[in-house]
Amino acid sequence: MLWTEWWMWLVAACLLGILELLVPAFVFLGFAIGAALTGLVLWAGVPPAGWMAGSLPHHLLVWAVASLAGWLVLRAAFGRKRGQVKIWDRDINDN
Repeated sequence: MLWTEWWMWLVAACLLGILELLVPAFVFLGFAIGAALTGLVLWAGVPPAGWMAGSLPHHLLVWAVASLAGWLVLRAAFGRKRGQVKIWDRDINDN
């Protein structure tokens, strides 16, 4: 049961971070943050760690919620601001 080990979640976070560098989709970074937070919860032993115990669905639920929170924070920090419009001032076919 590797999913119960904190270091495995941090390794998964690193691999997802590397995947984000190779395939820039702005999605894998949220999953990496979620995996890192899940690993830190297991390492620190904060309250969700006892609830997660040895259950894979509980681990995946914590990972999904942490990933969503991480993605929302990234979106708020680096996403397009409200009212911001992309204006095209040059055509790709112009030489």
